[in-house]
Amino acid sequence: MQNFLKINENDNVVVALDTIPAGQTIQVGAGGQDCAIKVLEEIPPGHKMALCHIPEGGEVVKYGYRIGYAKEEIQAGSWIHTHNLKTALGDLLEYTYEPVEEVKSGDKLPDIERNARQRQAWSYKNAAAGNGSGQEKAAVEDVTFPGYLRPDGKAGVRNEIWIIPTVGCVNNVATEIAKRANAFVKGSVEEVIAFPHPYGCSQMGDDQEYTRQILADLVNHPNAGGVLVLGLGCENSNIEVLMSYIGEYDENRVKFLVSQDCQDEIACSLELVKELIEYAGKCTREPVSVSKLVIGMKCGGSDGLSGITANPLVGRFSDLLISRGGTTILTEVPEMFGAETILMNRCASKELFCQTVDLINDFKKYFKSHNQTIYENPSPGNKKGGISTLEDKSLGCTQKSGSAPVRGVLQYGERVKTPGLNLLSAPGNDLVAATALAAAGAQIILFTTGRGTPFASPVPTVKISTNSALAARKAGWIDFNAGVLVEEGTMEEETKHLYDYVLEVAGGRKVCSEEAGFHDMAIFKQGVTL
Repeated sequence: MQNFLKINENDNVVVALDTIPAGQTIQVGAGGQDCAIKVLEEIPPGHKMALCHIPEGGEVVKYGYRIGYAKEEIQAGSWIHTHNLKTALGDLLEYTYEPVEEVKSGDKLPDIERNARQRQAWSYKNAAAGNGSGQEKAAVEDVTFPGYLRPDGKAGVRNEIWIIPTVGCVNNVATEIAKRANAFVKGSVEEVIAFPHPYGCSQMGDDQEYTRQILADLVNHPNAGGVLVLGLGCENSNIEVLMSYIGEYDENRVKFLVSQDCQDEIACSLELVKELIEYAGKCTREPVSVSKLVIGMKCGGSDGLSGITANPLVGRFSDLLISRGGTTILTEVPEMFGAETILMNRCASKELFCQTVDLINDFKKYFKSHNQTIYENPSPGNKKGGISTLEDKSLGCTQKSGSAPVRGVLQYGERVKTPGLNLLSAPGNDLVAATALAAAGAQIILFTTGRGTPFASPVPTVKISTNSALAARKAGWIDFNAGVLVEEGTMEEETKHLYDYVLEVAGGRKVCSEEAGFHDMAIFKQGVTL
């Protein structure tokens, strides 16, 4: 098997799939013909090697796009990484809406940019055509999973009882209630889960609003068959305040308790949880259309194979689900920097384009307002795995979006309303972003990783490895191995395998973090704590 990959015909680098030893001569297609290149130094797996001489200040091209400038002269066969490659990105930028379906071959664009946009235009048109065909509409009717159809029309993939503290002061109480209440689980109820967090009081401005909105989103989430909202009584985000964020609710499904008003808050809470279990335990799984699925997409601990295996695979899954009427959500805005124009030009309207520009620039302003470098990325683990610049990382990261048009742009804490591909404002932090995806309405999250992580979120979080070594070494963390794509697997086969696996998870199959009993949540904090 070839131990390197040239991703795009316009690239002037290859990516090592396995260690490429110094002194080896490799044959690489370039300009329509093979050329022999002697490897000048060992190239680690996931890292890049120059295919040609690149002058100081010259562009380094991967995925068909510039990922930075050479800091120094680079010879063919040399290792390219942070020591000789720097970002080409600036700060706040001006953007022009150039929808991909309108770009034509005669446009005056650099070859790399033009070819990439032509490929996107082809994908855009095919995705749009698929959404409107009678054949795909039939598929929506035929393909189902066994889920919980809620009275509001949303679908749950789990039937759990959630305990939502309004403030961090009652975290331990919430955890103890969940621990004791699991002894009373019956019927179709799967588990009682507490979601502790450190906020709900001593917050100001947007931070307070974010906390209230995220908690309300979780109260209304369809994976929860019943919810106990546990308050203290004197906090800023108390139950009375939170009620307006929650909106209309079913009194059988949502219960409230103020701890300061009870002599024994644990005993009182357990009685309420028993009522919730009695109610939710009568819910049953029934055939639900895949068009009801909302899937969040996130990556973390990325490596040089993330943009080659797992992320493109999730992108193909996203396109497939959207073609059947479903919804996907892409987040971690700082990891769109450098690839944002690809998403902007796939926006289905000028209004969505403007919203995406604001999404990007507002996050850059957030960095600058805290005197932080916008492009302080990738992380040490990313670099060890072969990612050299933010462009390198972002071009791999955004492949999770597939090729479908952008149909919605969501603010942090906002719930998804439009089927299709949505962009969500949230940071790159794994726990914060995954919680934001769940709060936006995702019933399942697909999380790609090259280095592995055991974390969870409020909803089933499918860990997809970029390489087979990780899948073998961390079988207790990894649910699906995309590393086979550089071995014997094909993209078509693995897309089908992933699609089938997600439907199994939607139907009740537990992922590794659920089997381990892990349930995490984290709320985005930006401002002052009193």
